[in-house]
Amino acid sequence: MSEAPHGAPIKTPGQLIAAVIAGFGVPVAILILLAVYVNNSTRTGAGTDIEQSVNARITPAAQVDIRDANAPRVYKTGEEVFKAVCSTCHASGTAGAPKFGDSGAWGPRISEGYDTLLHNALNGKGAMPARGGTNPDDYSDFEIARAVVYMANHGGASFAEPAQPKPGEAADASAAPGASGTATATGAIGASGENTQAAAAVAALASVPQTAAALAASGADSAQAGKALYTQVCQACHAAGVLGAPKFGDKEAWALRLKDSMDTIYNYALHGKGAMPPKGGSNASDADVKAVVDYIVNASK
Repeated sequence: MSEAPHGAPIKTPGQLIAAVIAGFGVPVAILILLAVYVNNSTRTGAGTDIEQSVNARITPAAQVDIRDANAPRVYKTGEEVFKAVCSTCHASGTAGAPKFGDSGAWGPRISEGYDTLLHNALNGKGAMPARGGTNPDDYSDFEIARAVVYMANHGGASFAEPAQPKPGEAADASAAPGASGTATATGAIGASGENTQAAAAVAALASVPQTAAALAASGADSAQAGKALYTQVCQACHAAGVLGAPKFGDKEAWALRLKDSMDTIYNYALHGKGAMPPKGGSNASDADVKAVVDYIVNASK
């Protein structure tokens, strides 16, 4: 049986020219298309966005944020503060934080009361930094309080929404952590009405750090240290009961405070509460601060 003759696919000069053009042209076209695709695609690798890299390098280290001091402040809701600040830890329970909506974890905290929860939020507790790591310029005490109520109520509490400050009224319920005793006391004078006594307390607090440092170096025992620290620091407010401080020896005023545990009272003295700055504005040791708490409490029982 004879086989069919094999014929060449290119039989004419025109077909040869077309084959040569296709052999070179098609690969070149493919390379061009690939180059266009790569150049126009989104590149996410480090250093691939040259313009962004240059802008990041020439951005000033400090920037001026100009705000209208006379513009009415729009306070953020508790949910907004939670999402912006608190959710970092409380959404997943990071670092021992009670998880949002977990009534079992929030129950013991809620039982301590709203004031304690707010105090811990403003001054920090455990791994949680004061104000969640923000500052009063970012979020006022009122906004932090809203976030506390928002989280606690989703954990089983029924706290009332904090009252919004009136226009022109300070939005901070307590002193910011690290603020000086003088500044705290000065802010409270207008509300107390006891101008003469408050002014004397402010003057006394202004010299507290130096006298407290000398006390710490004196080597006094616990009882003596407590009495000495009271004389040099605490009596500026507690002797006459100015700035809302419970008066020394006033059993009725102290009975309300002593409903809390001693650990809670120690915590207030160490970290501040209301118009009282941390450690009364002194730099006394924690042991001396606890000693003065014992001295005042024992005199008021």
